[in-house]
Amino acid sequence: GVRDVLFLYEENRCSMTYMYEYPEYLKIKLPKKTARRYPAYELYLYGEGNYAEENKNLLLTGIPVLFLPGNAGSYKQVRSLGSIALRKAEDVDFKYHFNFFSVNFNEELVALYGGSLQRQTKFVHECIKVILKLYRDEEFAPTSVAIVGHSMGGLVARALLTLKNFKPDLINLLITQATPHVAPVMPLDRYLTDFYTAVNSHWILKAQDLRNLTTLSVAGGFRDYQVRSGLAFLPRLSQHDSALSVVSSAVPRAWASTDHLSIVWCKELILATIRAFFDLIDENTRQITEDPKKRMSVLNHHFVRHPAKIFEENPEVLTELTGIFMWITVKASKWTYSVYNDSDGKYFTFPLASHRKSYSHVYCENSMLDTNSWIYGCMNSNLSVCLEATDLSWRAELLPTTKVVMLKLEDYPSLSHIVIQVPPAVGNKYTLGCEFFKEDSRTVQLPVTHLFSFGLSSSKILLNSTGLLYNVQLQHFSQIYQAFKIYIESHCQSLKERKPNVYRLHIPWSHEDSIIVAKVPSLTEISAKLHIAQPPNDSRVPELNIYSSSDCQYDVKIKSYILVFQIIRFHAGAFPVYIVSNILLTYGGQLNALRSTGQCSDFSLELVRTAKPYKVEPLISIVVFLQGFNWFREMWESLSLPEVDAAVLSRQDAWFPLVSLILFLFGTGITYWSGVFFSASLRFFSSLWLTLIRPTVLQKDRLITPRGLCGVLALALVSWTTCGAFAVFLIYLQYLFKPVRVFVTSALYFQDSDHSKETSQNSSIHTIKPQSSMDSVPEAIQPLSKSTTIAEAVNSLKMHVTILNLFTWIVLLNLPSFIYWLKNLRYNVRLDPDPCRFTAVIIICILEILMNSSTSEVKSSKLLKIAAKVPLPLSVAVLAFGRLHLYRVPHFVTFSLLLHVLCCVV
Repeated sequence: GVRDVLFLYEENRCSMTYMYEYPEYLKIKLPKKTARRYPAYELYLYGEGNYAEENKNLLLTGIPVLFLPGNAGSYKQVRSLGSIALRKAEDVDFKYHFNFFSVNFNEELVALYGGSLQRQTKFVHECIKVILKLYRDEEFAPTSVAIVGHSMGGLVARALLTLKNFKPDLINLLITQATPHVAPVMPLDRYLTDFYTAVNSHWILKAQDLRNLTTLSVAGGFRDYQVRSGLAFLPRLSQHDSALSVVSSAVPRAWASTDHLSIVWCKELILATIRAFFDLIDENTRQITEDPKKRMSVLNHHFVRHPAKIFEENPEVLTELTGIFMWITVKASKWTYSVYNDSDGKYFTFPLASHRKSYSHVYCENSMLDTNSWIYGCMNSNLSVCLEATDLSWRAELLPTTKVVMLKLEDYPSLSHIVIQVPPAVGNKYTLGCEFFKEDSRTVQLPVTHLFSFGLSSSKILLNSTGLLYNVQLQHFSQIYQAFKIYIESHCQSLKERKPNVYRLHIPWSHEDSIIVAKVPSLTEISAKLHIAQPPNDSRVPELNIYSSSDCQYDVKIKSYILVFQIIRFHAGAFPVYIVSNILLTYGGQLNALRSTGQCSDFSLELVRTAKPYKVEPLISIVVFLQGFNWFREMWESLSLPEVDAAVLSRQDAWFPLVSLILFLFGTGITYWSGVFFSASLRFFSSLWLTLIRPTVLQKDRLITPRGLCGVLALALVSWTTCGAFAVFLIYLQYLFKPVRVFVTSALYFQDSDHSKETSQNSSIHTIKPQSSMDSVPEAIQPLSKSTTIAEAVNSLKMHVTILNLFTWIVLLNLPSFIYWLKNLRYNVRLDPDPCRFTAVIIICILEILMNSSTSEVKSSKLLKIAAKVPLPLSVAVLAFGRLHLYRVPHFVTFSLLLHVLCCVV
């Protein structure tokens, strides 16, 4: 599954963007108050060569565009947009041009730590005001700024509208690249989840106020394993019609999936973006148009359906067919024509009256990929020459090797003829084709294989192509957990040269099509997976469109993927939750064994015995089911309990059958092998320590010592004045030595015990011991103290290993804020806000006591019975409330360890 997500995707079909001149980033001076409040952030203007020199005095006359980098992103990522926009401006002699600004967020890790997102949002607001002031003396001064946001930068742009003093008119266009709009990829702190909640709630509640803002979200497709495309689709509940979400594989003239970084430099995608920017310019204001409808028309033209024509806001409905061309009438239902060095232009007319009764559709294709009109509809019923016609080229759609038009005849009752224009083609070679057909004859239904066929069975269909287009409907393909491989093998009767075939997987409810160009004959493999599940009220079916050759056979076969692949893709981020749940069940089993037998069981054996999914899964499923009833939901809310994460995932269409069970089993396996690795590491470091230091006494430590108390106070001070995660990491390093020390001393005592036993046996042969008071003590009782000490040490060692396993995940889940603090240490010693400042103090106190504890105190505790039962409900709570809120997991673990501390004291 991991291999499928990380490596088994299409090859990188993006071209790199290059500059013709050296890039320069001019730092914009900010107001002193802003610079003092945000010392780590900066604003830059991009430029190259003479353009950069001209702009050094900041007398700007262009259209402002602000680029916002994402997680660990650089302000220099604006280079591709700025460079191509500059080349495009040169093509139009700088009649219009764009000024690209970029914000330096100091490459902050905002996907891991959400505490700085609000600060970034406020800084961007200040930057917009500074940018607009640069144009205030210009004739065509802008009143708004267009924003391009990569990754989390797109979310920061959307968050601008949540600021109290922000005027929505300051932004008219927002383009986001691989931005996770729906939810964070890894919800590692509450600041991150609260930020998402505030932004998405505002956009849903204030949807009517956002009509003047046009938003485009571009997702990277399956190459982007960091942000899956389903998260990049704008919230479905947006009530305004000025938002558009597309996957880069479906963008015309790009047709390529991009990874998380290449989406900012993919030449094909950047070209589409810059072309859209120039088409958005209003000639009167020389700024981006204020008309939301035009903005959406331009974005649809460049990012959804491109008719292979230059964008026109109001194209002429009627066109005069001029030129001294030959008129040829075609009465056949199927027609192809090859053009090569043809010096005479022609008009081919297809009378519709004779075809309306027999056929329902007409399909035409043209391999000449220019932007001229080529297909028309004529309304003259009797004339053989059509002087005025409707331009049907706007109904065309551009594909990688051809442009195609499909018309439903009953939608055009007034048309008498279809006219195909073939202009003179000196030095050009291309082909055209048209055919009339019934929709039923070109539509084939292919049921997909069952989810649990595991690729062993397949569905097949054989197409004996007599036409230019076939639609294969993939029945019952509607959920994101479904994944298939489609194999298309083409065979042709003759070996003549043919144009390549185009295969398109079309998903009707979202813009996530994928297109593949294949030679003929060939065997082509297509990966069929969904980013967005089928909406409840949508009955449309995904289709495989085969733009075929008329004398070829197509063998189409579909096989299912293993479910594991999609689970890894959609839920790999939940693995820590399931691992901690397994460790908690094991921990509870060890406490139960200690209470009933007085012995602590081994971690791996106890994991196999107690970590059972039926202990946790049914209860969560019951709660999710009951939350569908109003009375239960009201009672749940009255207890101030958060919503179960599985219910939220179900609403996002990201939850599917058996996923939690399989994730739990994955968690069990990972926990088992990590336990084996941990034990092996413990033995290795213990043997290494044993060669360097040889401790001789296994003494019982006091729970609280003056030295330990000073350590707690010092670490609490570190937590409060610097970073809580840093203090937790320090106490973790200190605690790591505890199992090593216990293991080493236990091993030494075993060796000493064996050595003394051997010595006593040898001496009894040669000597007679004098009578003493010890002789009256039975032999079995004399070594009891030492063997008991060793047994207690072994029990304590096993318990410390489990606690260390739990504590390791506390450290790992708090590590991102520590890394963020470390990276920004030169600007601020204290992390503010700190997601784990208060919990760090509690954890430090708990571990300082547990470090000196043993199982002897726990066995005699009155609270052991309670402490042994609590891990089970905690493991259920971790799965119920931690999947979408990873920061809650350490709280549950801390509570279980707090009970352990109480057992040592009470």
